[in-house]
Amino acid sequence: MRKADSSAQIDTGQASVADAGIKGMIPIGRPFLDFVISALADAGFSRVCLIVGPEHGMVRNHFLKEAAPTRVEISFAIQEKPVGTANAVLAAETMVGSDNFVVLNSDNYYPATALSALRNAEAPAIAGFRRRSLIDDGNVAPDRIGRFGALDVDADGFLRRILVGKEAETTNSGDALASMNCWLFDPSIFEACRLVPISIRNEYELPQAVQLGIDKLGMKVRVVPLDAGVLDLSSRGDIARVAERLRNVEVRL
Repeated sequence: MRKADSSAQIDTGQASVADAGIKGMIPIGRPFLDFVISALADAGFSRVCLIVGPEHGMVRNHFLKEAAPTRVEISFAIQEKPVGTANAVLAAETMVGSDNFVVLNSDNYYPATALSALRNAEAPAIAGFRRRSLIDDGNVAPDRIGRFGALDVDADGFLRRILVGKEAETTNSGDALASMNCWLFDPSIFEACRLVPISIRNEYELPQAVQLGIDKLGMKVRVVPLDAGVLDLSSRGDIARVAERLRNVEVRL
C-alpha cells in the first residue's frame, strides 16, 4: 500500500493513509475497516479483537472516540513488532481464552454470508473461496488469481496443504478453492504458532503454523467451500474499485 502508483485514482486523504500503510483505515466514505466489522456483526459475531502495532493510535482513536460500535464489543491486542501473522495471532491469546475464534485480514472485505458459514463450521476450518467467484464477484483480476494460495483438499474435505508460488499459479481450474486468509480456529492453534520456525521472509507466518499443526500436531482443518467474492485492498490501485463496490453497502457498527 505504501508503494507509489501514479495511475491509482485516489484523493489526498486516501494517499495520506496509504503512506502510513494502515490499509484498514483507508477512507472510502468511511474507514474500510468499518465495512469489515459491520459484515462481522451481520454474520453474528459479537466480539472483535483488533491486532495493532504500538504506533497505531489512529485505529484506537477511531473505534474508541469517533465511531464507537454498538453491535460488537471491540478490544485491542498489541503486536509489539511486525514479525508475521502467526505472531499476531499469539497476541490475541489472552483475549480468546478457551473460545473458538475467526482470524481474518483487515484489508479484505468478506461477505457476511461467507463469515456466517465459517462461524457455523466445526473448528478448525478455512474458508475456501472458489476462484471463479473471486474473479466474477470480487475484485480479483484473472491474472492475479495465482497470487492467492490454492487449497489442496483430501477426499474427506480436509486441508492437506496450501499451494503457493508456481504450484498455485499452474492450478488453472475456476473450481479450485483459494485461501483468502479467513480461518476458524480453536485454541490449539496457539501451540502451532509458538512452534512455527521463522520463514524465508523472516516472519512467523500463520499458514506455515497451520501446516505444522497438520503435519506434527494432528490438526485436521476442515475446508468450507464458498461461492462468494472478496474485495481485496492490497494496493493503491484497488482503492477506487473497492470504493465503488461498497458505495451502497450500509455500515452498522
